[in-house]
Amino acid sequence: MIDDIDLNALPVFVAAVEAGSFTAAADRLGCTKTKVSLNIRALERHLGLALFNRTTRQVTVTEAGQQLYRSSQPLLAQLGETLSDAGTTARTLGGTLRMTAPADHMAQSLAPAAAAFGEQHPNLTIELRSGDRVTDMVGEGIDLAIRMGWLKDSTLRAQKLGEFGQTVVATPGYLKSQGVPDHPSELSRHRWIEFTPLPSGLTWWFEKDGERVQVSMNSHLKVDSTSAVRSLILNGAGLSVLAGDVSRQHPELVTVLPDWQLPRGGIYAVFPPGAFIPAKVRVFVDFYRQWLTKAE
Repeated sequence: MIDDIDLNALPVFVAAVEAGSFTAAADRLGCTKTKVSLNIRALERHLGLALFNRTTRQVTVTEAGQQLYRSSQPLLAQLGETLSDAGTTARTLGGTLRMTAPADHMAQSLAPAAAAFGEQHPNLTIELRSGDRVTDMVGEGIDLAIRMGWLKDSTLRAQKLGEFGQTVVATPGYLKSQGVPDHPSELSRHRWIEFTPLPSGLTWWFEKDGERVQVSMNSHLKVDSTSAVRSLILNGAGLSVLAGDVSRQHPELVTVLPDWQLPRGGIYAVFPPGAFIPAKVRVFVDFYRQWLTKAE
């Protein structure tokens, strides 16, 4: 009977769907693979449905399993957030908040904000990890990733926190040897430093007085970190885009095509897949959104 179902099996089922295997779900839940398998078999027996197709190599979710996941996951997430909020009202934020962000953004913005947030919540341990890529957040225990520009993976659970301006820059020495572009179309012949995490790192739009120009760059160097892009530009290796107030951060650099506007990039909070968002994460995201607004 439905009344006899152990509802504790539902979080195990959701974890197995999101993790992609019983072994990964066990690691995520801190239990054995056998316990995961037994919980799911008991749930299947009570429902009279096969939730997973099992082979010697892998397990895949059945259509019935997908339907159960779509129905139960939002309810479990909402319940988790409700319980998290209830706990927060009774005590201060605690535990560990692990966050990752690009090295430049970490140093300029996230680290100072985290320090201020930590002062407000002294029982909370904050761990910061720098990096430009969204990694396996569940596997690495990351609670929140801050990402810049445009998200390459549209399936990521994310909230937009703000925006930032972008500028093409180069050193005076590079422009002296290679020439100063007068129009965006001239950039295609220059030594472009490509930032590979972007969805389209070689295609850029420029706008001026209603005129919109698309330029396809020729990649001279490819790097996967914003700090490497900045270092290469500063060493005269080519030109590329830097974010934020470049004239204040790097007065030694020259703004290329200052009358042309690039699209503004986004600042995103990216969450682990599927799991509910704990109170410590949601409280920090709200805090950081306000922090970024004040910094503009």
